[in-house]
Amino acid sequence: MLSKFNLRLTLCLVVLGLVVTIPAFAGSAVVGSVAGSMNATVGGQTLLPNTTLFSGDSLQVKDGVAVVAVGATGRMVFGHNTVASFLRDSKEITVLLDQGDVSLFQSDAKTPVRVRVGNVSVVPAGSFKTLGQVAMLNGTAVITAKEGSLRVEGNGPAINVVQGKTITVNTKASAPPGGSNPPSGKHISSEEAWGVGAVVAGGAAAVLAGVSLSRAGDANDNASSAASEASTAAANAAAATSEASTADSDALASANAVGCALNALAAEEGIAVSPYTPPGTETCP
Repeated sequence: MLSKFNLRLTLCLVVLGLVVTIPAFAGSAVVGSVAGSMNATVGGQTLLPNTTLFSGDSLQVKDGVAVVAVGATGRMVFGHNTVASFLRDSKEITVLLDQGDVSLFQSDAKTPVRVRVGNVSVVPAGSFKTLGQVAMLNGTAVITAKEGSLRVEGNGPAINVVQGKTITVNTKASAPPGGSNPPSGKHISSEEAWGVGAVVAGGAAAVLAGVSLSRAGDANDNASSAASEASTAAANAAAATSEASTADSDALASANAVGCALNALAAEEGIAVSPYTPPGTETCP
C-alpha cells in the first residue's frame, strides 16, 4: 500500500513540475506583441494586431510598417521592405536584420534589445532612455542615435554612437590581425578597426539618401494614387451634378404642366383665380 502511495505521489510531483515548467519556458520565448501593422507577415501569415511574437519567428514587411511592443514600454518599428527574425534568451531579445530598417525605443534596461546585422550588433548603451535606428543597405549598416547612445560591437573594440550622430559600418568587415593589439606597437583606434573614418559622413549620406529616395518613391506612388482617387471623385461629382440638373429640369417641367392644367380647369369652370404664369422660358400649351 505504501509503495502505491509513493508512486502516486511521484507521478503528481512530475505532473506538477511539467505544469510549472512549460509556462516558464513559453514565457521566456516570448519576444513581444504586435501593436499595429500594415502589409506585414510573420511566417507567411498576415500579421494582425495583438499577435504574440516568439523566438524563431520571421517577420517580413512589404510596403508598410510593423510596430512591436517589447515589455511594458519598449518599442520596435520595422520599416518597409524589411526582413527580420527574432531570438530570445534569458538575458535579451535579438533582432536578426537581413534587410530594411528598424527603430528602437527603450525607456529602461529591463528588456534589452540587440540588433544584429551580419557580424555587427547594436545595443542601447546603459539604462537610459534610448531612441535609435539601424538601416541595412547593400551590405552597409547605417546606425543613428537620435536620443541616448548606442554601443556597436563585433569588429574589434566596441564603439559608442552618441546622440545626434550617425555612422556607417561594413557588416562584412573583420577586426585587424591581432584584435586590439596591432602589430609593431602601432595604436589602432576603434574607428580605424571598424573602418569608420572620413568616409563616414559621405557613406551615411549616401545610404540615407538611398533610403530617402526609396521612401520618396513610395510617397510619389501614394500621391499618384491619391490624385487618381481625387480625379475619380471629381468625375463622380460631375456625374451627380448632371443627374441633379436633369432631375431639376424634369421637376420644373412637371410643375409647369400642373400649373397650366389648373389655368385650363379654372377657365372651363369660370373660377376667378390668379392665373398661373410659367417661369422663365416655360410656356403653357
